[in-house]
Amino acid sequence: MGTYIAKRFVLLLVIIFLVSVAAFFLVHLLPGNPAVAILGPNDTPQNAAILNHQLGLDKSLWVQYFIWIGHVFGGNLGQSFTTHQATTTILANAFPIDIELIVFSQLMAFLVALPMAMTASRRPNRLFDQLSNGVAFGMLALPPFVVGPVLVLLFAVHWHVFPGPASYVPLTQNFGSNIHTMLLPSIVLALGSIVIYFRLLRNDLIATLQEDFITMARSKGLSDRRIMWRHALRPSSVSLLASAGVTISGLIAGTFVVELLLQLNGIGFEIISAINQDDYTVVQGITLVVAVAIVLINFVVDFILTVVDPRIARD
Repeated sequence: MGTYIAKRFVLLLVIIFLVSVAAFFLVHLLPGNPAVAILGPNDTPQNAAILNHQLGLDKSLWVQYFIWIGHVFGGNLGQSFTTHQATTTILANAFPIDIELIVFSQLMAFLVALPMAMTASRRPNRLFDQLSNGVAFGMLALPPFVVGPVLVLLFAVHWHVFPGPASYVPLTQNFGSNIHTMLLPSIVLALGSIVIYFRLLRNDLIATLQEDFITMARSKGLSDRRIMWRHALRPSSVSLLASAGVTISGLIAGTFVVELLLQLNGIGFEIISAINQDDYTVVQGITLVVAVAIVLINFVVDFILTVVDPRIARD
């Protein structure tokens, strides 16, 4: 396993380097000019040339890349052209919101999907299994950008069960109000995860419960509950954990739908705002941090998978 982890770590470093190159050069392919965004009405060819020289934008792209990556290693991701706020400050304010959304939504998803899958897999093709599958397929046809506006309209605007847009309260300010604020967007994000986790775990549990070691456990007189938790769940959770890693990675900066709906200044909200304002420095910094975070999450998930199923490292 040590050799496997070492290889994955080297691959991780290579991927992070490639991600940094992609984040830098892809942003430079976007239409527009930072000088125009900064100068505004004072944009003239002479002023633009002076500003481009001051910002180092008149140098070759590779020279700009190495200057930028040197600043990144020093903890400097640049400064917003429009608000003059440091990108690190924007990220520090936005990341807690995304972390809360990811943690709450995934907790909800696992708390619902696990018992559903366990119950359905014990008696496949029976009433509960058929009903849960039907509900799952129905939910699968309703993505967050469809469910989100409907739930916000009903529960936040009309019924006032949850706070409406722009009502976010930080966790450090008021714990109860923060939880109340984050429930609705977390529910919206959790719906899609519930369907995926339920389907994967149900199918894997059905296959596992037909294995010989499960038959032997039953012959020893072990209860169904003990067999499920002690013998069937772990070997059936590999696909579930892999899917959770992909889902969590996708939720980083992929929460922009609910963040835009409820005016939550998370990563997704900030990067969309920066793109709309041609604030390339912020787009560059957020893209790099999000991409590196996704790579690190997948590395951690790979490690967890080798612990759950050591055969992965041997293969």
